Amino acid sequence: MKPTGKVTLLSAGPGDLDLLTLKAARALTCADVVLLDDLVNPEIASLAPQARVIKVGKRGGCRSTPQAFIERLMQRYARKGLHVVRVKGGEALLFGRAGEELAALRQAQIPVEIINGVSSAFAAAAGLGVSLTHRDHCQGVIFVTAHLRDHSEPDWRALAATRMTLAIYMGMSRIETLCASLAQALSSETPAAVVQWAGSANERRVTGTLATIAAVATEAGLGSPAIILVGDAIGEAVTLAAFEAEMPLLRSA
Repeated sequence: MKPTGKVTLLSAGPGDLDLLTLKAARALTCADVVLLDDLVNPEIASLAPQARVIKVGKRGGCRSTPQAFIERLMQRYARKGLHVVRVKGGEALLFGRAGEELAALRQAQIPVEIINGVSSAFAAAAGLGVSLTHRDHCQGVIFVTAHLRDHSEPDWRALAATRMTLAIYMGMSRIETLCASLAQALSSETPAAVVQWAGSANERRVTGTLATIAAVATEAGLGSPAIILVGDAIGEAVTLAAFEAEMPLLRSA
């Protein structure tokens, strides 16, 4: 009887292959089957030369591969004794349905390992040149998705009341309403930023306040996938953006 293979839940990071961990790169080189998420840099397949690559895209508002089908694929190939690498964008354990997949694999008694990576919120902060926490502004950060399974919204007022930095995923389709809700508990002048395609060659970013960021992002043509960052710590990015905008004027003077 052929031994059962295994599944690796691999975090591909926000897009730049240089942000992959060495452990992730090693796992890809020995993969037999790679299940590739839609937001993952497709060039990652070059690191798995012997693997069969299957795209299993999942994006809000687009036709997606059913989650149950993905779980069946992992089990099917692992039962053939193959090493299945399930590649997820960003950090696999953050808004990537890893909990559902782990439960399904464990129920099927299939060995599974997890390889961590860089979440897009960290890449967004790095692109802006700021820290998500700051001793002068906040003592923590909250990662939250605006895209809930039942289509409801998080309790934005409760989240705002924590005075933590908010890293909001999948929120661009409702950025106006979520900013308005946050402004009920925070000053409308609270710093905010939007970073699209964080950590990739296509990264774009804008800064503003709760009162302006929705309009600024829309005017700039930013959309999904993007991270919305809100909080006083993000004020460092707003100040930096203003300084950089003035630099040409200072040079010409």
